[in-house]
Amino acid sequence: MQLIGSLLEQRTGQQIAANRAWRIETALKPLLREHGLASVDALVGRLIASRTGELADKVVDVLLNQETSFFRDGAVLEHLVQAAQAMQEEGPGRRLRIWSAGCSTGQEPLSLAMLLAERADAFAMPPEIVASDVSPAAIARARAGRYSQFEIQRGLPVRRMVQWFDATGAGEWVAKPDLVRRIQFRRHNLTADAPPPGRFDIILCRNVMLYFSPALRRQVFDELAGAIRPGGLLVLGAGETVIGLTERFIPSQAFRGMYVAIDAAAPLAAIA
Repeated sequence: MQLIGSLLEQRTGQQIAANRAWRIETALKPLLREHGLASVDALVGRLIASRTGELADKVVDVLLNQETSFFRDGAVLEHLVQAAQAMQEEGPGRRLRIWSAGCSTGQEPLSLAMLLAERADAFAMPPEIVASDVSPAAIARARAGRYSQFEIQRGLPVRRMVQWFDATGAGEWVAKPDLVRRIQFRRHNLTADAPPPGRFDIILCRNVMLYFSPALRRQVFDELAGAIRPGGLLVLGAGETVIGLTERFIPSQAFRGMYVAIDAAAPLAAIA
């Protein structure tokens, strides 16, 4: 178990708390069956003997928490779109840039793309959306935009389902090409890779850093601060905060629950 937990942390920065160690064995059961292995110990032995990283990649992928759904915490997304509209009013001619970091299988950026499309008249150009995740399998699914009946029903209103998705006849739904084209999907490791090029107006990084150590959270906050323009907004999960971890973001006065990126070279009084 220790080797597998260490592998996950080394590859992704995520830690599995001692009281959640049971999750390792539960998550690995399908992989054990796939490879004809009787136990997690047998898997560890196979990992040690393996000369390729393919099996290790599969282990890490199944251990990642990919819990997500369409319009998850929908009020937050609505609030975010309001913030984007306010930013567009401040800079009427420019194209806004949004990064969904840790997007899992794509429901978050697709939800955001739907909301922005429904408010297209408020924007000079459709905002650019970049969506990333550490899992190659999750990003592949996000690019395909293919979801089961169970996934499509989690949070997605029927009206939007019919407007933006097509039924395959095999119990699955596929996002229409026009929706998927609004998003640039890419594999990205928040703890090891440089951020996507350019500066963003809004970064969503929700429920990702819950599994990082405090030191790693500080590192990631620094990376995010370098990727967002001064005055841009950072959106975290409900159980996450920047307080005590970084001075490069402060709570937003205009948009409750979000954090404003500050210019490190500017006096705080000039930003407030």
